[in-house]
Amino acid sequence: QVQLVESGGGLAQAGGSLRLSCAASGSTFSTYTMGWFRQAPGKEREFVAAISWRGGSTYYADSVKGRFTISRDNAKNTVYLQMNSLKPEDTAVYYCARRSLTSGGYYYTHDYDYWGQGTQVTVSS
Repeated sequence: QVQLVESGGGLAQAGGSLRLSCAASGSTFSTYTMGWFRQAPGKEREFVAAISWRGGSTYYADSVKGRFTISRDNAKNTVYLQMNSLKPEDTAVYYCARRSLTSGGYYYTHDYDYWGQGTQVTVSS
């Protein structure tokens, strides 16, 4: 049984920082590309960032490039999302996800087969 558990969300002021963590269990974590998505009220879930199984390749949405950093620690089965220079439009529920081994991409929700329960991030202006 694969489980992904996010933590680290909360309230931040515009310009501030938060660090999200996603702890994985139940599978060989280091084998998989991992991703972060977010969903704001009334909006579709959208891609934020992804990291390859060894961490050698990272991918970001244009809206977060230069402000967010994705990383992973395979020894701890954990993926992180460091969020700096936060903006009110970053307010959303943030989800981590495991990319399916059969997927050829990383940008769409259908590329991922397991999801965490989400953690709320709220950025005040």
